Amino acid sequence: MKDSMIRVRFAPSPTGPLHIGGVRTALYNYLFARKYGGKFILRIEDTDQNRQVATAEEYIMESLDWCGILFDEDPRKGGPYGPYRQSERKEIYGHYALQLVRNKFAYYAFDTEEELEQMRQRLKISDPAFAQYGPATRLEMKNSLTLTENEVQQRLKDGEPFVIRIKIPENEEIIVNDLIRGEVVVHSHNLDDKVLFKSDGWPTYHLANIVDDHLMKITHVIRGEEWLPSAPLHVLLYRYMGWEAEMPEFAHLPLLLKPDGNGKLSKRDGDRLGFPVFPLQWTGPDTQEVSSGYRETGYLPEAFINILAFLGWNPGTEQELFSLNELIDQFSLERIGKHGSKFDPDKAKWFNHQYLKLKTDEELAGLLSPTIENRGLKFNFNYIVTVCALIRDRVYLIPDLWNNSWFFFIPPSAYSQQVKQKIWKPETPGLVKAFLEEAGKLVEWNKDNLHAMLEVFLSGHNAKMGQLMNPLRLLVVGDNQGPGMTDIAGILGKEETLRRIRVGLERI
Repeated sequence: MKDSMIRVRFAPSPTGPLHIGGVRTALYNYLFARKYGGKFILRIEDTDQNRQVATAEEYIMESLDWCGILFDEDPRKGGPYGPYRQSERKEIYGHYALQLVRNKFAYYAFDTEEELEQMRQRLKISDPAFAQYGPATRLEMKNSLTLTENEVQQRLKDGEPFVIRIKIPENEEIIVNDLIRGEVVVHSHNLDDKVLFKSDGWPTYHLANIVDDHLMKITHVIRGEEWLPSAPLHVLLYRYMGWEAEMPEFAHLPLLLKPDGNGKLSKRDGDRLGFPVFPLQWTGPDTQEVSSGYRETGYLPEAFINILAFLGWNPGTEQELFSLNELIDQFSLERIGKHGSKFDPDKAKWFNHQYLKLKTDEELAGLLSPTIENRGLKFNFNYIVTVCALIRDRVYLIPDLWNNSWFFFIPPSAYSQQVKQKIWKPETPGLVKAFLEEAGKLVEWNKDNLHAMLEVFLSGHNAKMGQLMNPLRLLVVGDNQGPGMTDIAGILGKEETLRRIRVGLERI
């Protein structure tokens, strides 16, 4: 590991919502920086102006704020190496592109789109393996390697559109030392002369990324596996710039895979299987299509972070639940696997369930209260706490608090006919009416007294518990949902329980 202060960065492009794979990359960078007392930087890579989405940058920042992934330097708070948006650093990149041209590591290319397409079509027929702009083809094209210096200068003076391409070396093995994958060797004939500077005056990702990582003194580049094919090009750029000694160390994270393990996890998989792939709900600015988010689905941020931490990393122990501080303490790049990690939606819910179980009844009541208030209902907070204490083991997502307790706050407006067909017998109304009369005599109304009274009542009517309790539940709740009937009745109280039973008998 480098001796200087650790500096890592998360560098998303604001072209759409932040995928959970991106959040995991941010998390691993954050954990690494915090573990070694380093700095964590957010840099917005917005050089692709055509694909920018206006609300994406705000979404990225809000998502990471919700997760508790905090930055030392970012576009909002600034820092010693700003600006932290590449669109605000545009003038910097041209200088370095021209430096590469002057040092013969890059060149001007004046080829039109039609000429490039003709080259590709020609090579697909003659040599499909090299159907790219590179060492095997560049001397056949219109660029500063084939034109005279005077011709090049005249074209530049005339304002002819051009790009600047890197000059990939011929017959060379390029070595990428990866902290997760070890030594990766790529032969230069597999690389093409990538565009570094576009005709619109903007740098491409490759140039801007390298320049900014160098100027911001980034020591480690921890990013997704999809960037591994670009790493040899980046190694070359560090060499060509004369920055090889300061080149950061690379770590390419394994892919997040679909639940069946076949391919990279995508939004379509989430839509198809019913789980989010974005941290927060996202509304497409053009289509207005709404995609679900973990926050709105009812996940706790601490559970979401724990879920992501285990998608590629493991602590080497049986422990599964980690606070953020514990993750910082235990995290290491050495314990990140090379192979893709399958996303398990059921395991994700399990994690959230565990974190909800760690909440006190008062904390759960605090999570449930806004739903109650939004429905225009008013209840004593202690009553809500009592309800949460009863249903807590049934709750996997925050909305489950309401879904498993709504009948404590509002009476049923309908009664399940499917349940009625199963449990309603000719003798049921008479048994329920007899219960109403007996229950009305109960002075101290609580779960234990109800249970004792029921045993005597059922014995006297030669009935089994289910013959009465199932119909009572249907009348009080409207379905066969909820905890034990005596628990429900004990919390609702005598007056409300008996009122619901009477109303239900009239309506059912």
